Amino acid sequence: MSNEKLISRADLDFILFDWLKVDQLNQNKRFSGQSRFEYESVLDIYEKISTELFANHNKKNDTNEPFFDGKDVHVNPEVKEALKAFADAGLVSAAFPSEWNGMNLPSSIERAGMAYILAANPGTAGYAFLTIANANLLITHGEESKISPFVNKMSEGKCFGTMCLSEPQAGSSLADIRTRAVPAKDGTYRIFGNKMWISGGDHNISENILHLVLAKIPDENGKLPNGVDGISLFTVPKYVIDKEGNPQERNDISLAGINHKMGNRGTVNCVLNFGEGTHTPHGEAGAVGELLGEPSKGLKYMFHMMNEARISVGLSAAAIGYTGYLHALEYSKTRLQGRLRNNRDLSSPQSPIIKHADVRRMLLAQKSYTSGALALCLYASRIVDELQVLEDIKAIDELKILLDLLTPVVKSWSAQWGLVANDLAIQVHGGYGYTREYNVEQFYRDNRLNPIHEGTFGIQAIDLLGRKTKIKDKLALKILSSRILDTIDRSQIHSELKSHSIKLEQSWQAISNVTDFLHGIQDEDVQLANAANYLEAFGHLVVGWLWLDQATAILENKSALDHDFLNGKLAACDYFFGWEIPKINSWLSVLNPIETTPLNICDKWF
Repeated sequence: MSNEKLISRADLDFILFDWLKVDQLNQNKRFSGQSRFEYESVLDIYEKISTELFANHNKKNDTNEPFFDGKDVHVNPEVKEALKAFADAGLVSAAFPSEWNGMNLPSSIERAGMAYILAANPGTAGYAFLTIANANLLITHGEESKISPFVNKMSEGKCFGTMCLSEPQAGSSLADIRTRAVPAKDGTYRIFGNKMWISGGDHNISENILHLVLAKIPDENGKLPNGVDGISLFTVPKYVIDKEGNPQERNDISLAGINHKMGNRGTVNCVLNFGEGTHTPHGEAGAVGELLGEPSKGLKYMFHMMNEARISVGLSAAAIGYTGYLHALEYSKTRLQGRLRNNRDLSSPQSPIIKHADVRRMLLAQKSYTSGALALCLYASRIVDELQVLEDIKAIDELKILLDLLTPVVKSWSAQWGLVANDLAIQVHGGYGYTREYNVEQFYRDNRLNPIHEGTFGIQAIDLLGRKTKIKDKLALKILSSRILDTIDRSQIHSELKSHSIKLEQSWQAISNVTDFLHGIQDEDVQLANAANYLEAFGHLVVGWLWLDQATAILENKSALDHDFLNGKLAACDYFFGWEIPKINSWLSVLNPIETTPLNICDKWF
């Protein structure tokens, strides 16, 4: 697959360097000595590996999914080859601090590079993303002597990581988990329980797998604490390790089954049983685990990985949507079909379908969704970078709150509308798009997972409206409002953007009014009944703001950039404000007053 059909490098470069000014991070001690040349060189490596070693087996992953032979889980050999090259290039530890043998790259550069990997092969990329997030959690919250053997092996590609949260009876309701961690005499714990939906839970890619497991420590009477406050986090490897991190005995973890998925089949998804006595390290039942950090703070620690994973899910959705758009674009330029309405000469050549207005509409929609989602994900990553270099406590706190507010939007808006882009890519291909001969049908199936995992769209909506918009007397909303109004002020001096700035300001005021109204409702069931519509409107507003901000940056520095590329960006911005921003009022219409039919309908009436 050509890299020109993965992610537009011109778009990445514009977002990173001309808009987000990532290369200016080197003015701070954390990233001193780094340069745009270095960043571009690293992106070249991501691009090369994605094209040569990830894209080459994306379709094979889809048709030959992982299988269990009764002893081991097997994945395609190309997966191991690609991930070895990824680790050998130092990309697992690309954003790790230098004291952890990392390149200390900004998060925004790492995620831009990972966009290539995800666009090329989200199934194989999943193992890398989970491992990186796992290691980042360990580095942030773990005791160095205990976690360094795992982190070092992860950097080398010899150990991969998972996150074990959900259970068969407790999917998103983590308060109801039953996995128990019983203290052992040697200071470790014995883990007993079942975990569901564990991506990368078992495979033959690496020497070891480190599971980060949420569990509850029973009291002296054997009773588990109620709620989420009693949840702790444990490191539970597939193989118990020695002091250097080398695998020894098989831990008491067994595979109960593999979930067979609609798409994203390259990442094995498992049901795992802990402590069944299938394997008995140290001669006793129970998977050997070590407490990470302090007891009862497991969910807080895990949210470090979950929030990183949520931005990664958004990035995955953006990348899969983006490659679908580029495939549709190429197809539309070569597929001949019919003639324009003003041409009645049947002897004249047929027109490429890109000449037809409705196809152009679909392409513009895809471009506005996928490039907008990419900008949204990298904007969030740029905030992560700022948090690494700021020293002012107040500024750090405000940025953290802003990132908390935007995280459900990054995850859910990108997942929702990246999928719509893939749907449109199929439509552009017509009947061919519905066949397996073309890649766009797989892109849709792969992307369909992203509105579900790491918190469904509905859960993210409740989080946004019910919690994130209320933090510290709506401080996050005030910070966001300041940034939006700044963009509006800057854009208004450009006549081409005047109407867009007016629409954005009016829409933001409408959302602000609805937010105040909803926050005033005491009945939370009523308040949150239509939270999904709130997230739709809020997400569209945020992405519209980022499109306007990019358009403003273009017009401020137009002479320095490629003319056709810039016109394409401006056209996508025009499309978004002409076709997408008007949808906000429709979504808000059922929020004030609240339309309660879905809330009040009797179950039997369905």
